[in-house]
Amino acid sequence: MNICHILTEQAAERPNQPAIIEGAGKRTRSVTFAQLAERSAKAAALLRLSGLTQGDRILLFQPISIELYVALLSIFRLGLVATVLDPSAGRRHIEQCCEIARPKAFLGPARAHLLRFLCRSVRRIECHLVTTAWAPSAIRWSKLDRLNPLDSIATCLSSHDALLTFTSGSTGIPKAAVRSHGFLRAQHEVLAASIDLEPQEVDLPTLPIFVLANLASGVTFVIPQCDLRKPGFIEPGPVLAQLQHHQVTRTVGSPALYNRLLEGVRSIAGNENERQEVRLGPLRKLYTGGAPVFPRLLQELRAAMPKGHVIVVYGSTEAEPISHLNWDEASDRDRVGMYAGKGLLVGKPVNQIRLRIVDNRWGEPLPDMNANEFVKLELPPMRRGEIVVNGPHVLTGYLNGVGDEETKFRVDDEIWHRTGDAGYLDKEGRLWLLGRAGAVIRDERGTIYPFAVECAASQLNWIERSALASLNGERLLAVQMKPGIPAAAEHKTLTTLSWARLDRVVSIPRIPVDRRHNAKVDYTSLIKQLKRHVS
Repeated sequence: MNICHILTEQAAERPNQPAIIEGAGKRTRSVTFAQLAERSAKAAALLRLSGLTQGDRILLFQPISIELYVALLSIFRLGLVATVLDPSAGRRHIEQCCEIARPKAFLGPARAHLLRFLCRSVRRIECHLVTTAWAPSAIRWSKLDRLNPLDSIATCLSSHDALLTFTSGSTGIPKAAVRSHGFLRAQHEVLAASIDLEPQEVDLPTLPIFVLANLASGVTFVIPQCDLRKPGFIEPGPVLAQLQHHQVTRTVGSPALYNRLLEGVRSIAGNENERQEVRLGPLRKLYTGGAPVFPRLLQELRAAMPKGHVIVVYGSTEAEPISHLNWDEASDRDRVGMYAGKGLLVGKPVNQIRLRIVDNRWGEPLPDMNANEFVKLELPPMRRGEIVVNGPHVLTGYLNGVGDEETKFRVDDEIWHRTGDAGYLDKEGRLWLLGRAGAVIRDERGTIYPFAVECAASQLNWIERSALASLNGERLLAVQMKPGIPAAAEHKTLTTLSWARLDRVVSIPRIPVDRRHNAKVDYTSLIKQLKRHVS
């Protein structure tokens, strides 16, 4: 079934309910589910007139907006393939992705069409559409207003491609993740169940993958008034105002973004007494993930939502979600364990996924095997290893097989995905994360895991962020200190974390993090930075 069938069903069930709200104040704009369905059907007519046919790839450079989702729905309606990449990754990344995807069309606002002058691969694209103003030799999106809606929806097998996205390519050539119509449907079903999507709720999600699930579940989507390319540096005031004005009941986002919102709440409160009266608006459900979420942040978020729930969601580009944890279900013993080096608790795997812990062999391919051989590879509860998953919403491969050898393996006729994360299952079947499988440190003192130390360090109120690394045979904990740190903070950190047998605590101005979430440590850049600070 074409995923567009699910998305358009909402127009019949709740035609007058707002589907998407964007802007703020007098500049607020919204579309109902019925209007979204009609406009996307007109856009599909325009794309067909532009010569695009089922299976063609269309590169989207449209910012998060009503028109982005109009375009997406029109693409799904025709059986085209939406191709999305991160423009902030740079021109070389764009060139590489275009060479891999070979899109037939390019769609974006006028400023995005400047890429046609800067990138040869974008210039080579056959068809260009401009959603605002004008661009040379580009078809104007405004033409769709004069067209009749395209009533038909292309018939697609569940295996037909629907969405193409790219990894960052930080370790080499970007990998293209292909999501089929069947995959998107399966992902919608697992998200609707695991993050408890209910019709007529109002959501402010900052992770785009959750928006399609919202629209397919009858949930109103409020577009955040911030630069989602830099969630850790947003201006919190406008977003906090949106929570109140639109009576937002739920939100999904990066921990870096919620750190900023809490900072905004504190600045409004002014002092400790008033702070107790300032909350995160009318929120009842807050889901956070995409990067490690440590206990201190979860406790602060929970305090700001006394009548709500804070839920950690663990997943990846290839498998979202994998597990989730309602912070209310974490016991005092769990919190003590996380601060004592047990790792980061992320809850039980979702029902629709199969998760196993195997010997950590990250960096070498796993051979195809039968079920009996796989059982011998599995580790029992409390044994630490590499996390592998399988399920209907787990990607089985990348475009052209690039990246499959290191991240996929076959058990009989099923393909399993290697997450690249280390962890273990406890005796209750809950998953604990230990960090990247390739970042585990093994030396004469034994084995030490990044999240075990970083999660424990997060309890120290003078540390903004920390990262474990090995350099020249030494165990180093890089720390980004908060202003006004106590005397001998580095010594106090070493003492508190004595069980980790660290050689040194190294204070650096800023620990490098990923571009997308502004929360995951970039260990490759960290090592380069440490070499400059460690003599």
